[in-house]
This record gives sequence, structure tokens and C-alpha cells, in this order.
Amino acid sequence: MRIEDWFLTAEERGNRATRLDPWSLGNDVRPLIHGAAYFAELAARLEELGEGDLLLFADWRGDPDERLTDGGPEIGAAVAAAAARGALVRGLIWRSHLDLLRFSSAENRHLGERIEAAGGQAVLDTRTKPGGSHHQKFVIVRRRGDPSRDVAFLGGIDLCHSRRDDAEHLGDPQPCPMPGVYGPRPPWHDVQVAVRGPAVAEVEKVFCERWEDPAPETRDPLRRLRDHLQRLDDEPPLPRPWPPPPPVGTHAVQLLRTYPARRAGYPFAPRGERSVARAYHKVLRRARSLIYLEDQYLWSTDVIEPFAEALEREPGLRMVVVVPRHPDQDGWLAGPASLIGRADALHRLLQAGGDRVAIYDLENHRGTPVYVHAKACVVDDVWAAVGSDNVNLRSWSYDSELSCAVLDGQEDPRPPGGARRFARELRLALMAEHLDLPGDGPERDALCDPVTAFEAFAASAARLESWHAAGRTGPRPPGRLRPHPLPRLPRVRRALALPLYRFAIDPDGRPPALRRSRRF
Repeated sequence: MRIEDWFLTAEERGNRATRLDPWSLGNDVRPLIHGAAYFAELAARLEELGEGDLLLFADWRGDPDERLTDGGPEIGAAVAAAAARGALVRGLIWRSHLDLLRFSSAENRHLGERIEAAGGQAVLDTRTKPGGSHHQKFVIVRRRGDPSRDVAFLGGIDLCHSRRDDAEHLGDPQPCPMPGVYGPRPPWHDVQVAVRGPAVAEVEKVFCERWEDPAPETRDPLRRLRDHLQRLDDEPPLPRPWPPPPPVGTHAVQLLRTYPARRAGYPFAPRGERSVARAYHKVLRRARSLIYLEDQYLWSTDVIEPFAEALEREPGLRMVVVVPRHPDQDGWLAGPASLIGRADALHRLLQAGGDRVAIYDLENHRGTPVYVHAKACVVDDVWAAVGSDNVNLRSWSYDSELSCAVLDGQEDPRPPGGARRFARELRLALMAEHLDLPGDGPERDALCDPVTAFEAFAASAARLESWHAAGRTGPRPPGRLRPHPLPRLPRVRRALALPLYRFAIDPDGRPPALRRSRRF
């Protein structure tokens, strides 16, 4: 297997200004499925930090009172304690839109204030395009004098409410506002990865590039005054980067990003960067057997097109998609707009692949829908990616995003051959949970075969759907999968919501020439 057949080369990334290497070798990447697993490990790593250690993080939303474990520290307290013990703490927190629109400007500011009060530094960052957001979610922990313990966490999990759920999907005791159909404690499905090895230094480069952006963090004079009074506008220089951690495993890692084509231009991406989109285009041209995708949105026919083209090209290719049944906004207009985008995308996939495409959503054992916030994709059990990016136009062109793509140098010994251990194990772990299969055993191993896995999902979802149709009588069958319905909206509501979907919910930040050619 040649790495350059699956990963973007430096030229294919399309951004010569970045400090990132094309990829790094010798890493160990572990999936952390669910926020409870991630937060428990993060709490342990934060507790170890002391004098001279380094903690860097970037976040879309941060709630300082979110508990990392049942009886454990709150996020704000854990980070502040690390700073008080002498660790150098720097944070990039998206300033966020108004709380009136169900965003998190107040919470993000409070987290920044907590860090500043303990001696760390946090920046409320709006250095993106109007209406866009900094959607990256990563944490870097580096230990002075012991690089073997350095680790970077990245993926889809924010440091905030609702994320601390586990495989039971009973929800975080500290929920964030969600539509009522998800109940008082919305069940939450998500994925993060823990990265050790030389790639930690690459994630650190992503932070450094953003931190050292000379543009003001906000152009609003009132916000700038408030930030100055609360010491949220100072950006002291970062220390000289330490050498990369030593190799520890068999994983090649490529960091993929999205940055918009900002008017002033990022110094590290003068024309923006769309390596997330470019990587999907490259990998999907190689897809032959199975695309497994978990995604929060799945909007936009432009973005879904390379998936559809792969299905049309390869008659043996199957695609399994896991999405949330209901959008995260239940307003009169935002909800319909998101349903329109997903309906258009799903119709295109079904047109391309027919019965080789299957779309599901999840429920817990109590019958409550599970909100799928994960952003994970596995192609042919070879290439796998976990990140902050959704399959929609915002994530591929407009918001800032960070994803970790992995190629394992170790081949999985189970048939069919050609699979890589990391990618296959990630897919099996996710599928086994949704099917209620044990952690190992012959039933789980049988899912290695793409056709068997595809049929197992279909059979499990059909059994659960029949149980619901029969009035939930008798024992509930195992599994959490429900066939995802194609959204349908009254014509009037569709006509009113369509402009919002196209121009506000899913804006296109590409230059006109790229927009016309559908290239990223």
C-alpha cells in the first residue's frame, strides 16, 4: 500500500503556506467512542500537568461547569488547576453568535474568564468569515522532559454540556437545549481520537498557526473594549515548539482542515484550505466495497456528489450512513431548512446506489432517539477519518475544521484481505454497538465482510421497526438501528425554507470559479 495513493500530497493539499508536513509516520491513534470515555481520559491527563508542561486547546463551545466524570472536576476547574500548578495554558475559543440563536457566547466567555483568572490565556476568536465559526475541537497535552506521554485529542466532541454520554445512551446529566423529542437528557453519540507520536507536533502546528494570526480577534469596538478590560485580548508569544514526540506505533496520520477564503487572508492559508474536501474526493475515487459514514448533518448535493459518483462507478460498492433522526434545531424555519438539505442529499445517494445505500438513525433501549454528533468515515476498511467536519458545505468550505485521517501500516489478518487494522476495528466497534453485539466473538468478526455487515444492519433495523409497528409488544429485539425516513415538507414551508438552507444554513465560501466547477 502506497501512502500517497490514499493521502493528499503536499501539492494536492492546495496550501503551500502551511507549516504542516504532508503526513507523519509512527503514530498510535485510539478511538474514544463517546464523551464519557474522552472526558475521563482528559481528566486524568489534566490532573498530571505541572510546572513547565503545556496545555493547548481549541473549541467551538466550552461550558466551564461541565463535569469530566461523575464526581470529578468541572472542565473550568481542571484547566484552571493545571494553570495554577505552573502549566502553560493557552486556549482558542470561538466567540460564538448570540445566545438568542441558541449558541454559546456567554458560556464561551465564562470559560475564557476562568482560565485567565488562573494565570492561563484564552482568546475569544472570530477570525473567520461573517456567519462562519471556528468549529475545530482539539486538546494538546505536552509533558516537559517526557515526550513519550504527549497526547493530542481531536474529533467531534466539544468541552461542553450534553457530550458526556456512554454506550448506554442515557444522556449527560448536564444537558444543553435540544428539541423535546430527545427528552430531558438527550442521548448523544460521538467520537474523538487520542493521538500519540510525531503527529502530536503536527496538531500543535495547527494551534500555533491560528494563535499567531496577526488579525484582531474581533473587529467590534465594544467587544474589543470588553475583552481588553477582562484581559481576553492579549496573545503572548508561544514558547518555541519542542521536538516531535518519538514514534510509538504503526499509524500514518494526515491532518485535514478547512479554512475559508477570508478577505484579509490567513497567513497560513492565504486562499483558504479545503483539504477535508479534497481528501474525500481522492479517497472516494478508490472506494470499491464499503463506505461507512456517521454524520451529524449530511447536507448539500454538491458535497454528496463524490459519494454518488463512487456508487455509480462501482456496482459492488455499498454505503451505510448513520445520522440523527431529528435536527438539533426545532424552530419553524431552521428545522425545515436542515431537512431539505438532507432530503436532497439522500435522494441523490439513493438515485446513484439504489438498494446498495442504507440510511439509519439510532435510539436507546428506552426508545428515545439518539442524537448522532459523530463525524467519522471508513472507506474499504483502509482509510479512516475522525474529525470536527460534517458532510456539508459549511464544513467543506466555510467554517474552520480539523480531521485526523489514519492509514495503519499493520494489515488486519481476518478475511477479506487488504484491510488495515485501525480502519476495520473502528468500523467494527461502531457497528457492533449499534447491533448490540459483544466486544469480540464470531458475530463481530463476521462483520468484516462488507456484504454481511450491510445485511446485518438491514436485518436488525427491520426487526426493531416491526416491533415498533406492532405496538412494542413482547421483548424488544436487540439493536438500536431504525430505518431513516426521507424527510417530506409541505410545498409552502419548503419554498420558504429553501433560501435559508442554501444561503444561511449551508453557505458556500468558495471562489466563483470553483463553485461553478464543483471543485474544492
